[in-house]
Amino acid sequence: MNKSAIKLGWLALAAAGIFLAAAAQEPKPSRMYTVGGVRHGASFFPRVDYPFTKPLKEGQMDFAHYHTYDEVTSFLRAWAAEYPELVDLYSVGQSFEGREIWQMTITNKATGKDTDKPAMFIEGNRHSGEVTAAEAALWFAWHVLTNYGADPGITKLVDTKALYVRVKNNPDGSEMYLNTAQSNRSTVRPYDDDRDGLLDEDPPDDLDGDGFILQMRRKVEPGKGTMILDPDDPSGRLMRRAPAGQGDYVVMSEGLDSDGDGRVNEDGIGGLDLHRNYPENWRPMPGLDLTGRGWTQGGAGEYPLSEIETRTVVLFLLQHPNVSIVQTMDTTVPMLLHGPSTSRMSESMFPEDMRIYQYFDEEGKKITGYPNAGDTYWDYANLGRGDRDMRARAAEMGFEIPSEPQGRPLFGHSPDFGYLYYGSVWYGNELWNGGRVKDYDGDGRVTELESLRFIDEELGGRYFKPWTKFAHPSLGEVEIGGFNPKFWRQNPPVEILEEWVVKEGLFNLFLAKSLPQVKIVSAAIRPARKEADTIEVVAVVTNEGFLPTALKMAERVKIVRPDAVEIRLPAGASLSGSRIRQEIGHLKQGEKREVRWKVKVRPDASGEAEVSVLSTRGGVARAKVRIGP
Repeated sequence: MNKSAIKLGWLALAAAGIFLAAAAQEPKPSRMYTVGGVRHGASFFPRVDYPFTKPLKEGQMDFAHYHTYDEVTSFLRAWAAEYPELVDLYSVGQSFEGREIWQMTITNKATGKDTDKPAMFIEGNRHSGEVTAAEAALWFAWHVLTNYGADPGITKLVDTKALYVRVKNNPDGSEMYLNTAQSNRSTVRPYDDDRDGLLDEDPPDDLDGDGFILQMRRKVEPGKGTMILDPDDPSGRLMRRAPAGQGDYVVMSEGLDSDGDGRVNEDGIGGLDLHRNYPENWRPMPGLDLTGRGWTQGGAGEYPLSEIETRTVVLFLLQHPNVSIVQTMDTTVPMLLHGPSTSRMSESMFPEDMRIYQYFDEEGKKITGYPNAGDTYWDYANLGRGDRDMRARAAEMGFEIPSEPQGRPLFGHSPDFGYLYYGSVWYGNELWNGGRVKDYDGDGRVTELESLRFIDEELGGRYFKPWTKFAHPSLGEVEIGGFNPKFWRQNPPVEILEEWVVKEGLFNLFLAKSLPQVKIVSAAIRPARKEADTIEVVAVVTNEGFLPTALKMAERVKIVRPDAVEIRLPAGASLSGSRIRQEIGHLKQGEKREVRWKVKVRPDASGEAEVSVLSTRGGVARAKVRIGP
């Protein structure tokens, strides 16, 4: 057995120990959790003490549980104290509920300022319930810091690059998710989802008090339902969508129709989507296009960058144009996802830039094992067209997968800001697979029955709650049960969480190591022909990174300036017909450029000339050459 297998086995046993200790009783509400803001519905909910958020050992890093905001903050502060030469920790703003939004800069301060180095920005957990993204961002920072000085590749990365890491960009939503049965898309700011004039008046109800919002199924007269018991499941736990007129069950979210509008749980806490709040291709919320004929976007917010979490990302990046690569992670496809979001790649990307994205897509699939990669508008929109189970899942979630290939636009989407506005390589990777873990029959698809089998055989049945009768106050007898919505559907079970965050983290490391890097290959003095007291300073510069020092889109939108080489001369030396600063365009991988200066030298001149290459995204490099005796 190899070391990796031993480690995974140990983690599984340790995680199992936590669950066995909690097996006698399901996570029970204790105390109350209050959500900030004024709303028409409840703002306080039973606090749930999930075993899934408990570390294996207090104060030690592990990725067999989900880290709360306080735990993440304690690690960030500890790293800032332990690695002061590598880490700066700072708040970029306060959330709606007043939590600090922490961000860290990782670089070797002894080798230069972070703003003088090529950089990557990583963000996790903008969507409240997609907490796997926070774990991937946390793993990245932890892995880099704990391997600095031991791993030559990581040491070089930190010495020469800057890494900006924001682990939890939406701390309010994340904390609500990890401490109550509630969940939402993003910010907890009150919002009228169903446009009935009331704010957050119909949140989900945990009727059976088990800490999760599961599903309710109710038996009805034959032909009056939409679902049937799945005939392939002898246990009677799985449901299948029925042909028209043949269903004898209805299935809905666990809860009540609190506002009496005939719908259950349709207006919970918040409702805005931080990932539809970016300025590029932003569109107003439904009902706010006054013509009634234009495009709108659910969750977009009152105006572009209306939310502090999104606004601080954009402002930070505009103030740090040295960032060439951005990774902002979500769940649950899995997919290496990027823009464009309103057109196909070939329609909106420069061919040179598209080839870079396609290279990262293919290499990323090898590293992560994700089956999918591509743009949002076409590739993402057409996932699962031929998969019956995925189509059924989509229908349950309220949208339809097209039967024929077609594009579906998203507006205010970060990858569009990232490429079309900011001119960077910008990924918004989708982690986890929604529970489609093992293809037992090898037919290329993972069915609900196979997911249930994995839970039963590998995870002790913990992530599917058996259907249990409940006396519903308005529906009569129902049964509550189903797949765990938080730690199976939306995020990996903790037993296999580390596997998912590591492979995403390794892809992000690969991206970071692909940043551009300007370098001075040589700087030398040569005598000038037929000119007394004159020399030439000749410098050769190159880009030793993978990426060019600017994508073609970055050039077009002028987020970067042309790379330049300049010289600073000692006393007694002056330029003769040459400019101090010479622009050289942008450097591709391995491309070399030669720059010359004619320098008039007095007999008493003595000292060093300094040559610098200055690139917005390729960094800064300097070399000195001796002039005079």
